[in-house]
This record gives sequence, C-alpha cells and structure tokens, in this order.
Amino acid sequence: MDSIPKFPLGDIIEKFIDFTTEHFSDFTRAVSDITETALDNLIDGMLFFHPILFIAVVGGLLFKFSGRKIAIGSVAGLLFILNLGLWNATVSTLALVLSATLVSIAVGIPLGIMAALYRPFNRVLMPLLDFMQTMPAFVYLIPAIPFFGLGPVSAIFTTVIFAMPPSIRLTCLGISQVPSELIEAADAFGSTKKQKLFKLQLPLAMPTIMAGVNQTIMLALSMVVIAAMIGAGGLGGEVWRAIQRLWMGRGFEAGIAVVIIAMILDRVTQRTAVKKK
Repeated sequence: MDSIPKFPLGDIIEKFIDFTTEHFSDFTRAVSDITETALDNLIDGMLFFHPILFIAVVGGLLFKFSGRKIAIGSVAGLLFILNLGLWNATVSTLALVLSATLVSIAVGIPLGIMAALYRPFNRVLMPLLDFMQTMPAFVYLIPAIPFFGLGPVSAIFTTVIFAMPPSIRLTCLGISQVPSELIEAADAFGSTKKQKLFKLQLPLAMPTIMAGVNQTIMLALSMVVIAAMIGAGGLGGEVWRAIQRLWMGRGFEAGIAVVIIAMILDRVTQRTAVKKK
C-alpha cells in the first residue's frame, strides 16, 4: 500500500478554499459585516426590554398561540435562566439560533419544493444532503474561519449548513406524500402548477414541513454550542469557558439553560405542527 500514491484530497480542498477566499474576500467581508450588524441590532433590541417584561410578553404570546401549559412552563424556565445570571448569554444564543433557522428555512423549503417537483434535481440533491448530514459537525468550523473570521457570523454560516438538511428533506417528503388522487382531481379541474402547489400540496404538507422546522431548530441549537469554539459566544461560550477552566457547576448551569431553550422551542413548533393538521 505504501507504493500507491496518496490522492491529494487535502491539498485540493486547501487550494480551493485559498482560491475562493482570495477572489471572493470582498463579498464575504461585506456579507459578514451586514450579518454581524443585523445580529447585533437583534440582540440589542431583545436586551432593550427589561428581562421580566420580555418574559411576560413571551408568556402572553405563548398563552395565546400555544396554550396555557406551554406558556407557564416557558415562563418558569426563562425565570430560572434569569435567576442563574445567564440572561444575556441566553439572548445571544436565541438571536443566533433564530437567525440561522430563518436562513435555513428560507433556503431549505424552496429547495425541498424543487426536489419534490423535479426528479432530476432530487437525484442530485439527496446525495449532497447525505454528505452534509454525515459529515462531523466540527469539520464545518474549518472553512468558516477563512471566509468570515472568528465570531458569530462564522457560527451562523456553519449552523445553516449543518441544520438545513431536515427542512429540505421533510418539505420534499411532505409534498411527495400528497395523495395522487387529489393531484389528479386538481388537474381535472384545470389547476395550474402554481395553484396546485400553494392551494393543495403546501397546505397538506405543512405538518411535515413544520416537523422539519422543528428538527432544524434543534440542530441549530446543538451546533451553536459547538460553534462557541470559533467565538460564537452565548450559552455555548459559557459551556466552552467552563470546559477550559473546569468550572463544572457553571458548565452544568449553561447546559441546563440550553436544554430549557430547546424544550421551549421544541414544544412551540410541535404545537404549531399539530394545529396545521
């Protein structure tokens, strides 16, 4: 085996990254500046309100749209996080997760629709999604640094790549599972492709699409903690700092805060999916 020359995969990847960073650095720098400004404004806006007022508003909205039990549990969880002294870190994590999730959904759902409607596109896209989902999460941190540098923008980039596949897959699955009889009935009444998509396929696929959104949020939360290694901050930064300094108690507190946020977002999206049925 020693006589067989090694395939220079690593060299090819490094040259490709060097080429793209050299020729597209102005574009990536502009994207980084815009994204960082938007993220900072979002965090400042969330921190502008007193934590108690913010939690009360969240509780009221959840009571109206998600029910009494979810609202009470969410308010109790957020008050506990506030009591632990992790409110600012939690707001930073929420802003990062929401930003990454919105981008993932905005890109993933249209790609899922295209994959469901166009078979050749589906055959090309699905192996790429397999690759994205099986690649170790830490690997996504490597190309983010030369493109966007250390900080939350790189964290958003890596989180979007890692968390996007479920929204694509489940959007494609939901549309593909629409009964063929209903498609034939729509065709018989002279519906256009646009009418079939927006008035039949997407409404029927919405519970499955929302399940994809739920999975995207969960993956975004898990990746945000990992992305603390490249300066994402937030609760992930608290966990990473605790690991480096062996602050076991502080690490568990930050970890429990992440679990609380995950449970709140999970219950809210699950309840939304149930309402869509």
